[in-house]
Amino acid sequence: MTTLILARHGETDWNRDGRFQGHADPPLNDRGREQARALADAIAGERIAAVYASDLRRAHETAQIVAARRGLDVVVDPDLRERDVGEWSGLTIREIEDRFPDELRRFREKGASIGESREALSERVVAAVRRIAEAHPRGHVLVVTHGGALRALRHAAGGDLGAPVVRNGQVLKMAIRDSTFARLD
Repeated sequence: MTTLILARHGETDWNRDGRFQGHADPPLNDRGREQARALADAIAGERIAAVYASDLRRAHETAQIVAARRGLDVVVDPDLRERDVGEWSGLTIREIEDRFPDELRRFREKGASIGESREALSERVVAAVRRIAEAHPRGHVLVVTHGGALRALRHAAGGDLGAPVVRNGQVLKMAIRDSTFARLD
């Protein structure tokens, strides 16, 4: 069994402003760096063998802050990226309502695709985390990723897709055994 400590990256200015980020690459802001340091404190008692992160700056920087305290390197995996939100990248929900009302309605009602589908995101992220678990059997691994990716992983462990998004700098704990996910928190 591999224990997964799954964390959402610290805050960016786009998070603060309510902008969809997707594959855009804004850096952490000061609050986001504080959240990363608080994350390092919160998991200080965990026996972490490896640290993985998305290649997007906000996740990678969060992971680096945590890993530096442990003398670990960060392994970058692009498959841990956030969902590609296409033309919505950089927009607020109000701007999307004004510019893409039909697409937003379909997205809210059916999870319709707005770049990358929920299914494609889930397949990509779940496969990446399974690979990570296979590389660290019986280990504890920190994975720093994104809100949509964490929602997909929570769903893989039997959670509700409609559950609230994990906040910036917050953690979910899961185990994976024989490719099956289970929540530990």
